[in-house]
Amino acid sequence: MNVSVKKLNDRAVLPAYGSEFAAGADLYACLDGDITIEPHATVLIPTGIALELPVGYAGLIYARSGLATKKGLAPANKVGVVDCDYRGEVKVALHNHSQTAQTVAAGERVAQLVITPYITAKFTEAEELSSTVRGAGGFGSTGSK
Repeated sequence: MNVSVKKLNDRAVLPAYGSEFAAGADLYACLDGDITIEPHATVLIPTGIALELPVGYAGLIYARSGLATKKGLAPANKVGVVDCDYRGEVKVALHNHSQTAQTVAAGERVAQLVITPYITAKFTEAEELSSTVRGAGGFGSTGSK
């Protein structure tokens, strides 16, 4: 699949896969200089790129495991969504879950982008839903007893 990427900044780096079978392509911080994120704070990190995803696909922005485990930095919204009709700059709302200030360097890999197909559902109101063994059992209802 080809995905058109527009650089919005000369310092921008195109998304890149870290290995042959990686599901996520790294997204890079497009910054003038390093940024410090205080404990429990969120900073919007620009990537300097815009995408043209094919119709029927979305870009899901996930944490990079190394950044999350070593620095406590991960997307604030857990998973960001880039819709196929969005043409603006891809940004990562990076949250510092740690107890200490963390620095993000210009050009650092800050998240990963997974491109995936999606289904657009047609929601129809119903008077009743089919019954199941679980029924309306909510959080924790399917665990061991």
